[in-house]
Amino acid sequence: MTAMTAKFRNLSTPLVLGVAGVLGVLGTFLLDLALLAPAALSIGVAVACVAGVLLTASGEGESSALRRGLVAPTSLVLAVVTGLLTGVIADLWLIEPVAYALGALAGSLAGPLLYRRMATTLALAFVAVAVAGVLAFALTALVLVATGVDPVYTFGRMLSYGSEPNSVVTVINTGTTYYLSAVAVAIGFKMKLFNIGVDGQYRLAALLAAAAGAAWALPPVLHQIAILLVAVAVGGVWAGIAGYLKVARGVSEVISTIMLNSIATGITAYLLSTDRLAVNIGSNNIGTAPIPESGWIPGIPTEFMGAGRPIFGLTLLAVAVGVGYWALLNRTRFGFDLRATGQSASAAEASGVNVRRMVVASMVISGMVAGLVGMPQLLGDSHYYALDFPVGLGFTGIAIALLGRNHPAGIAFAALFWAFLNQSSQILDIDGIPKEIAVVTQATIVLTVVVVYELVHRWGRRYEQQQVGRELGRVKVATS
Repeated sequence: MTAMTAKFRNLSTPLVLGVAGVLGVLGTFLLDLALLAPAALSIGVAVACVAGVLLTASGEGESSALRRGLVAPTSLVLAVVTGLLTGVIADLWLIEPVAYALGALAGSLAGPLLYRRMATTLALAFVAVAVAGVLAFALTALVLVATGVDPVYTFGRMLSYGSEPNSVVTVINTGTTYYLSAVAVAIGFKMKLFNIGVDGQYRLAALLAAAAGAAWALPPVLHQIAILLVAVAVGGVWAGIAGYLKVARGVSEVISTIMLNSIATGITAYLLSTDRLAVNIGSNNIGTAPIPESGWIPGIPTEFMGAGRPIFGLTLLAVAVGVGYWALLNRTRFGFDLRATGQSASAAEASGVNVRRMVVASMVISGMVAGLVGMPQLLGDSHYYALDFPVGLGFTGIAIALLGRNHPAGIAFAALFWAFLNQSSQILDIDGIPKEIAVVTQATIVLTVVVVYELVHRWGRRYEQQQVGRELGRVKVATS
């Protein structure tokens, strides 16, 4: 390698980002004269990412080759996706050239940053999810072909309908509830606890929160906070019962949460009666009394994108929960103890961690998040708990947590993807295509993600062991 090349490859990060940003925006602007804006942006961002990789210093040997062969393509793909999403969203407010220029800038800056900071193990995780997605759609296509349906037409129809403004809003709203449910499950998974009781926890919490919200007369902000606190408290207490039974009586949380789901269903049915908490709503429905407007949480307007319904205001709460979940796990002593206990309870106890307290605390926190699952729907749309309140969200959360690998960002993408499949499949009935094909895709992708990720994880662990062995060998030779 020449001295000049080495000098260029040791440029500082701000300088590399500046070069990549200029290349991406300028390339997109010039290509937009001859190509469609999305194609011009994709090519411009790709060129900027390649330049960023070439200007980034790298080590020598096999690890460097693996990094360039794995992390670089992964960073490029993620950068292009980031640019396209930014451009599409900005295009809702701005004129197309400006919107896609901003998208090109975002993608061009994201590429070099991802390449410099992304660990090889994280790149392997992205590759595993991508491979699993390809396999899932391939298997779904085979099922469609076997039933005499054109898979290209089916997927195209789903994509077209799912990207309409009203569908996008529905995907975001549904994805919000899915995300909260999956985070609740993921907290338990981090402790090797299987909280199957999220479904009962959020339904009981939503019922009691709705009844309390209807009975209280408070100023707007206090009213909303009070309803949320009731939901959080009910969910935490209900999940804490399972945690206590596990540490005090050795009852498996799987069994206890299943039983508590049944008990919650019975209590809900008992309380949701016109003799107790319910009133008549229409001719064929009963529910709690409507919450006064002071307890509602306003939605986010979507007229700018042509949609006829707002995004749930509590979508922002879901974002805050995700950030809090990440901070709890990675920036607190409690999170360290939680992860350590999940890896090995005996080792954690030997190091001074109170495992019994961690089990109860983890279940309580999981239940507190579960109590929020029904709040976006309750405070953003229906404003009462009735017989037609959404059910089954807890079990959906289990699949999404597995698909997102219990990571807050992975769960977010998985929740939106799951909601997109649900919404986009609604159009298939009109064309005589069974909409249950979305269920086939969902089940297949969860299965393939779990299997492929485990295979990739094992390969990555074996590779790291080989690298450590080589380094130890080099040290031994150098010191002999």
